[in-house]
Amino acid sequence: MRVLVCPDKFAGTISAAAAAEAFAAGWRTEKPGDDLVLRPLSDGGPGFGEVLAAALPGAALIAVPTTDPLGRPVQGHVLVDGATAYVESAEACGLHLLAEEERDPAHTTTFGLGPLVLAAVEVGAREIVIGLGGSATNDGGAGLLAALGAAPLDDAGYALPYGGAALAGCASLGGAPRLREATLVAATDVNNPLLGLHGATAVYGPQKGATREDVFTLDGALTRFAKVLETLPSAPPNLANLPGAGAAGGLGAAILALGGRVESGIGLVRRLTRLDAEIEASGLVVTGEGAFDEQSLRGKVVAGVATAARDAGVPCVVVAGRVDAGRREAAAIGVTESHALVEHFGSVAEARARPADGLRELGQRLARQWSR
Repeated sequence: MRVLVCPDKFAGTISAAAAAEAFAAGWRTEKPGDDLVLRPLSDGGPGFGEVLAAALPGAALIAVPTTDPLGRPVQGHVLVDGATAYVESAEACGLHLLAEEERDPAHTTTFGLGPLVLAAVEVGAREIVIGLGGSATNDGGAGLLAALGAAPLDDAGYALPYGGAALAGCASLGGAPRLREATLVAATDVNNPLLGLHGATAVYGPQKGATREDVFTLDGALTRFAKVLETLPSAPPNLANLPGAGAAGGLGAAILALGGRVESGIGLVRRLTRLDAEIEASGLVVTGEGAFDEQSLRGKVVAGVATAARDAGVPCVVVAGRVDAGRREAAAIGVTESHALVEHFGSVAEARARPADGLRELGQRLARQWSR
C-alpha cells in the first residue's frame, strides 16, 4: 500500500518533518512492505522554508543574520529560486523564539524580517514570497517598514519605539521602502482583517501574551497605524478590511500597503511540492497538526490536503494533538476519520510531552486498520 504522510507541525511540540518520521516509523513496524512517502507541509508558518527547500532542490539557501522579536541575534534564511525568493517570517518574528514569560505583543517587533527581505532584494529577486504564521508580534508590520527605510514617526517627526503599543502615536512614515520594485507576496491562510472583533489583535493577540486590556489598546493603535499605511501610494483602498490584512499580527496589512498581494500558503505549497499528483498516486493520505479545530477547516494544511484527497477519491486520515472539529464539518472537507494524541494518552500533559511516541503508536494502530 502506498501511504502519503503529509502533516503540518504540531505547534510547540514537534516539527512537521519529525511528526511524519514518527508516524511512518510506527506504520513500518506493523507493515514493513508498504510504501510510505513523507511530505512534511506548512501553510506559511514555522517550517515553511524547510518544506520549500526540500521541494526546490535547485534553489540556493542563503543564511542571513537577523534579530528575534525582542531584538536578539538569530539566524534566518532566504531561499532563492531564479527570480523568486522565499522567506519564513517566523525565523525572525516567531512565537517559538520567546519564552512564555517574554510574550508581550505590545513590545515585540517585526524588525528582524527586514534584513531577510533586504537580502532577497540584494540578490536580485523580483518576487519575494513571505510565509506568515506563528508570529509573536502585533505591530502591523511597523518593524518591517522601519528596517526597509520607512520608520513610523510621531507628530514631532521622531522614530517610534518598537512594538504594537507605540503605534498609538504614529503620525507618518519617514522615508520610502527600499524594495527596488520587487513584488511582495504574503503566503498565508489567515483571512482575518486587521481590525475589530475578527481582527489580528482580538483573535490572535491572547495567544501572544495580550491581556484583555492589551487587546483594546493594541487594536486602537493598529486603527491609527492603518490610516498611516493608507498614505503609501501603493496601498489599496479599504486596507484594514481586506482578507489577510490581519495575518501575523498585521504583517499582511504592511505587505498589502507595499503593493503586495495575499496568496494561499497551502495552495502555494501544494503547487510547489506537486502534492496533488502524490495524493492521486496514493491509497491513503495521512495529515495532521497540533489542534484540529474550526480554524483548521478554513484553509490550513489539513483542509488543503483533505480537500485535494476528497477530489481525488482518496481516503484522508487526520492525526492531531487534539481534535475539536465536528465530524460532519470535517467530513465535508474530505476527512475520513481523525485521531487525537490527547485521547490516545488520556492526558493533555502526556500528549504534549511525548508527541513522537504517540504518533508512532497511532502509526502502528492505523497500519493494522488500513493496510491491505
